[in-house]
Amino acid sequence: MWVFEETVNGRKLTDIINNDHENVKYLPGHKLPENVVAISNLSEAVQDADLLVFVIPHQFIHRICDEITGRVPKKALGITLIKVTRVRAAQGWTLLIRTFHFLTLSSKPLLISFLSNLLTGSKVMENGLLFKELLQTPNFRITVVDDADTVELCGALKNIVAVGAGFCDGLRCGDNTKAAVIRLGLMEMIAFARIFCKGQVSTATFLESCGVADLITTCYGGRNRRVAEAFARTGKTIEELEKEMLNGQKLQGPQTSAEVYRILKQKGLVDKFPLFTAVYQICYESRPVQEMLSCLQSHPEHT
Repeated sequence: MWVFEETVNGRKLTDIINNDHENVKYLPGHKLPENVVAISNLSEAVQDADLLVFVIPHQFIHRICDEITGRVPKKALGITLIKVTRVRAAQGWTLLIRTFHFLTLSSKPLLISFLSNLLTGSKVMENGLLFKELLQTPNFRITVVDDADTVELCGALKNIVAVGAGFCDGLRCGDNTKAAVIRLGLMEMIAFARIFCKGQVSTATFLESCGVADLITTCYGGRNRRVAEAFARTGKTIEELEKEMLNGQKLQGPQTSAEVYRILKQKGLVDKFPLFTAVYQICYESRPVQEMLSCLQSHPEHT
């Protein structure tokens, strides 16, 4: 397991994991199996891999992939848990993670599946079924679908909705208001996928665990909701709250809202996505948190 080397209480994090079998900074209180070996050399971690699991903050994707380009075996398959959609506004189209960080890792494209909640999306069903066999347990049941783009988008866009849900909690709104935010957020997720994934989107995927189930879970728990609630109540910035509440981790919801907003603005679709837009403007343009509720009355019905 590649680990970004850090010093924790005077010890290297890799040494702590390998000797104490615990990631005391990011997963305290949970013992890791002894066959999980942490190393700080990224090239060494991937050089003989048959299967790669990507779980890193999305802002480090470019640097990481530059470092391992040409070092990934040709036979390797990959699965990613990274839940953010990158947008290239200059060209005016969504840039899914698959498109930019796996195509140059080896002499052929690395085939990637996406794990979100309890659902795996894979363009190649055989690969998705392989990862199901590897990852599924009696308490962690996995469904496989071939609608990989939708699975990836669900994992990214639900974080924006969770920020909106957190704002509701911070404003001490009732359950009905929060339910309205979740409903409208799901509508915008579906509409966004239909517009930018062309004809490849199956609405049924949104009814799987990666869609409505993960959305509800994230809107009632998770760091995006929790930090957004604190944002609404304290008036502190997102950056201040990340430092205070996340122990070095970063939020994905605000960053994803910024990337989504850029392409919506270029395409002239801002008015069609008032919830996504409100979250972005509150996080980055000093729009009052209370104004988020106005999008519940003005929201267009997506068809």
